Amino acid sequence: MGFSQTYRRRLARKRWRIRAFRKRRELKPVANRTKHIKRDDIIIFSTLRNERVRLSYFLKYYRELGVDHFVFVDNDSDDGSREFLAEQPDVSIWTTTHSYKKSRFGVDWLNWLQSKYGHNHWTLTVDVDEFFVFPFSDTRSLRALTDWLDASEIRSFSAMLLDMYPKGKLNDQPYRSGQNPFEIASWFDSGNYVIRKNDFFGNLWIQGGPRARMFFLDSPDSAPAMNKIPLVKWNRKYVYTSSTHALLPRSLNVVYDEWGGEFASGCLLHAKFLDTFGAKAAEELKRGQHYANSKEYKAYHDALKDEPEMWCKWSEKYINWRQLEILGLISKGNWA
Repeated sequence: MGFSQTYRRRLARKRWRIRAFRKRRELKPVANRTKHIKRDDIIIFSTLRNERVRLSYFLKYYRELGVDHFVFVDNDSDDGSREFLAEQPDVSIWTTTHSYKKSRFGVDWLNWLQSKYGHNHWTLTVDVDEFFVFPFSDTRSLRALTDWLDASEIRSFSAMLLDMYPKGKLNDQPYRSGQNPFEIASWFDSGNYVIRKNDFFGNLWIQGGPRARMFFLDSPDSAPAMNKIPLVKWNRKYVYTSSTHALLPRSLNVVYDEWGGEFASGCLLHAKFLDTFGAKAAEELKRGQHYANSKEYKAYHDALKDEPEMWCKWSEKYINWRQLEILGLISKGNWA
């Protein structure tokens, strides 16, 4: 069985690398500044569609954290996102009108770009509504973390997705371009998470939080996955298999200690639930480009008709990474 699974994983990785190579034809460069990437630069890779309102703060946040270059795939935006990003001196951007769904939800596009431009770099793969927090991130740069990972011979770093939401209805406070979204969406669920192990890929699978209790109460197994491995010392032979939930080779997914200890880990603060969410959910439901025939967005759309409040009496207001460590949502492990 062990040999059989190893062989299947090897074939899967080969197949997904070939897919990524073929999918490169779907990408058209808009602004390619990758020649300016230096040998030790930290690079963000991301796909987006119609996210102009989010982009100013996203770039500001990650520039201040220590990201040196951004590589985007724009999936046919018509709100000015592509034009705005093309003007940024530390951004390279490709565009495509092809199917997000048929590119395995953008994974094929990013696997290609990471193989070409991310080799031997620390790469951070995130959506534009995800904000990376790690131990000491209020006083240490992202490079301090990657230097420690290099010295410790660690190639990948996990971050649980933590859904953030406002107190009150989503439409009560409008979000403005350039604003810190957590001035509005400052609450999260401190518990209500289920963890299990995927034996084939070796990664942990986490579900729960406000989306599970609000939108998938009757079918918790259908709730979105909260496990992510966004930070990787990339090699052109690597591939993401499903969003950033898992990678191949399998060893990159072992970001936990099976013998009772703790590996260092972080969180991705997820600023999905702002006043922009209703329109975004309706747009994505209409496009039908998401996983399982957009089942997730159908659940959102149905629930949003009643203008629900995600806040509950067990909600915690976000303070800093130390709070998340106390709650067991991140760990500094051996990093002191």
